Amino acid sequence: MFTGLLRTIILYILIIAGVRLMGKRQVGELEPSELVLSLIIADLASVPMQDYGIPLLTGVVPILTLLAVTMILSVLTMKSVRFRAVVCGRPSMVIRNGVVDQTEMAKNRLTVDELLEELRIQGYTDLSTVKYAILETNGQLSVLPYANQKPPTARELKVAVEEGGLPRVVVSDGKLLERNLKALGHDRPWLDRQLSQRGCKDVSKVFLLLVDEADAVYFVKKEQ
Repeated sequence: MFTGLLRTIILYILIIAGVRLMGKRQVGELEPSELVLSLIIADLASVPMQDYGIPLLTGVVPILTLLAVTMILSVLTMKSVRFRAVVCGRPSMVIRNGVVDQTEMAKNRLTVDELLEELRIQGYTDLSTVKYAILETNGQLSVLPYANQKPPTARELKVAVEEGGLPRVVVSDGKLLERNLKALGHDRPWLDRQLSQRGCKDVSKVFLLLVDEADAVYFVKKEQ
């Protein structure tokens, strides 16, 4: 039993290392090479996990080899544009100047229904408002509308907007994160005053409290 547990832990750590090498991506955002790597590693790890008669090195050595190859490929893709295009592919412009490129859609086996679905997900229901739509190498669709279809910015409207900065979690599910509170330049008395203003006297009664660099507070009390 202990041997099986130890083998599982070792293989699990190797799989986590492989996933970390691919960066912080979701499954749908993996490059083809990264998706193949994850599938192969999972398959290699499952065999020695289930069959104790197979030496652990039978699974460990191929996994380590794949991770080493992945590191080499990562360096090569960073250094060479041509190699990156071979491994990862190139983005495809499926809509150009408002016109659907049927050749690119056929090349990427992208149907009209799939294109319309991706556009709707990003809030575009009218093809005439889209100037460019690019199918990225990870399968995501980037949409660039015409300039007159873009929402106006505060700069364009000549409106002064105060920068709020990045909000920090000060209280999470009743637990005070003192490091974040100090990073914002505040202390416990300041926090107590903020809670008192919102009808709360105990940190344990707070579900979520966010504070940004402009001292704007977002407060959610725990449900009873």
